[in-house]
Amino acid sequence: MKRSPIKPSTKPMSRGKPIKARRKVRPKVDGIDYLALCRGQLCYLQIGTCSSHETVVPCHSNQGIHGKAMGLKACDIYTVPGCHKCHAELDQGNRFDKAQKFEIWNLAYSRWVLDRNEILKGVCNG
Repeated sequence: MKRSPIKPSTKPMSRGKPIKARRKVRPKVDGIDYLALCRGQLCYLQIGTCSSHETVVPCHSNQGIHGKAMGLKACDIYTVPGCHKCHAELDQGNRFDKAQKFEIWNLAYSRWVLDRNEILKGVCNG
């Protein structure tokens, strides 16, 4: 069986249209954007590595009872405002063991829930 020679192409290889990554939109719980409530707040984690309040982001719980699983974040209700450094220490740091990290997050959440409810009262009554 004789094979035909491969002809050189003058066109560059076409890789097709680039695929745009779709950003997953997390549904709001009870119509409230809990992530937006965290932004601009002070750091509630207060691990001792706090940076400026300009870096505060919503820190999701890492506990299975709040819906955390492999590849899944906890529900947005279970977020706490935390600065970048404290959030990184809580998620990737090795200063604390798992039980201590859960305790830090739980204390921060108990303080944040009270303040968050006050903010929501002002928004609903405002």
